[in-house]
Amino acid sequence: MQITRTTMSKKSDAPSKRSQVKRGHIRADYKQETIHKILDAMPLCHVSYVLDGSPVVTPTFQWRQGNRVYWHGSSASRMMRKAQGAEVCLAVTILDGMVLARSAFHHSVNYRSVMLFGTAQIVDDREEATQSLKAMIEGLYPGRWDMLRAMNEQELKATTVLSMPIDEAAAKVRTGPPIDDEEDYGLPIWAGVLPITMQVGAPFSDPRVMDGVKVPAHAKTFKIGKHDA
Repeated sequence: MQITRTTMSKKSDAPSKRSQVKRGHIRADYKQETIHKILDAMPLCHVSYVLDGSPVVTPTFQWRQGNRVYWHGSSASRMMRKAQGAEVCLAVTILDGMVLARSAFHHSVNYRSVMLFGTAQIVDDREEATQSLKAMIEGLYPGRWDMLRAMNEQELKATTVLSMPIDEAAAKVRTGPPIDDEEDYGLPIWAGVLPITMQVGAPFSDPRVMDGVKVPAHAKTFKIGKHDA
């Protein structure tokens, strides 16, 4: 997926002071479309909390439903228990390439990233939590939810779903070749980009899959991110 920015975002476009990109602000993008595309393209995120006065960052999966982002974890986790009403920061990053310049100082990377700020809210309604988890599975593997054993009460109790609105967010994107000092372009040094992509391998079955059960289409055609991203 490629993101094309037709207009440069201004600092005044930032939804809040803390979400305003200051370093490298010419790469900032506050448009909802850009932010949604990056969230949809990469399920892996990192969520930061302050737990007992200390910062904690945890990797987990996120998924977007409309203008809200969701993530989940164990109900036994003290982070999940204390997250209700807490300020959190959620970040998603996609590495697209290594950028090699003519000086060490100008080496960089091509990337797409989003940082969201907000107040975490627990989805405590049983039906809403179930539908949110279904949205996560269906966003990754279309058609899989209906072929699974239904979640039981104990599994629901053991899972906490959190969400927050995508109101205070900023994207930051770098694309293209290295940007060197003008006088360095005449140096006999190779410079360029090493593209990076994540590849999905062919599925292999659990050895305990029953005889005659075939690999479903959503496993054969899986791609990273929401299937409609």
